[in-house]
Amino acid sequence: MMEGLVLRSTGSFYEVLAPDGKIHTCRVRGKIRLEGIKETNPVAVGDRVSVDLEHNIGSITAILERKNHILRQSVKKTGHSHVLAANVDQALLVVTLTFPRTSLGFIDRFLVSAESFRIPQVILFNKKDMLDEEGKQNVQELMELYMGIGVACFSISALHEDQDVLRDILRDKVTLIAGHSGVGKSTLLNKIAPHIKQTVGDVSDFSSKGTHTTTFAEMFPLDEKTYVIDTPGIKEWGLVDMNAQEISDYFPEMREVRLECKFGARCIHVNEPQCAVVDAIRAGKIALSRYENYLSMVMGQDNRR
Repeated sequence: MMEGLVLRSTGSFYEVLAPDGKIHTCRVRGKIRLEGIKETNPVAVGDRVSVDLEHNIGSITAILERKNHILRQSVKKTGHSHVLAANVDQALLVVTLTFPRTSLGFIDRFLVSAESFRIPQVILFNKKDMLDEEGKQNVQELMELYMGIGVACFSISALHEDQDVLRDILRDKVTLIAGHSGVGKSTLLNKIAPHIKQTVGDVSDFSSKGTHTTTFAEMFPLDEKTYVIDTPGIKEWGLVDMNAQEISDYFPEMREVRLECKFGARCIHVNEPQCAVVDAIRAGKIALSRYENYLSMVMGQDNRR
């Protein structure tokens, strides 16, 4: 019996890194479930696990205690969640404003999910070389918006720039990297770590959406203390197990003022009188786009893209 780190999950099989540096193919022994969570994949990339290596294919017998994990709603199984990764230090979202377009609704859902698990967030605006002056101004305004609520933001061109900025962001951390297909995740990873050799996909001229190149989540070591977890290109991001009262807790700018509402924690900032959040929006202290995306989450509208 040994402890190992799950590097890759293909659904039925897992690649587990042993303390001696060897990688073993393993399967789950019996049923492993996380208490209180209906998940489609009980073992996730980033998990520390106990492994029995008595046979050619090892057996994962237990998941060791997690520091955290990040979920999204399963797109295949109603009422279930999908664990993207476990034991991460930060979540990095790669976005593009064009070719393909990343909506603000998608960005905010990602940030809310990470915030709900107390995982620091980073937004990387890619393909700045494809932007005109108006596009560059839009990126600058969005960076100022999100940096104002504590999210680290950077604007780069994966194809044409040195990657020192990204290396500094990732150094000595376990980082989950997510984003739509076609935003440049694989290009970025190949630039900073050529040994990863992720397949780069094209963006469809017809739909302006990326083609999927990463099929399963996978963790790559960049050095002894730095790991990145590459995830499949995500079309939509569904929230998991959040009620209306909880969601505003994960908007930092709302969290700062929500207890000043007349109805305190019971206020969901929609039609209630003397709502401090609505007052802050009217005063320009909270961005209207953030509030509109908050409303779509609270009202359960299908605004995941």
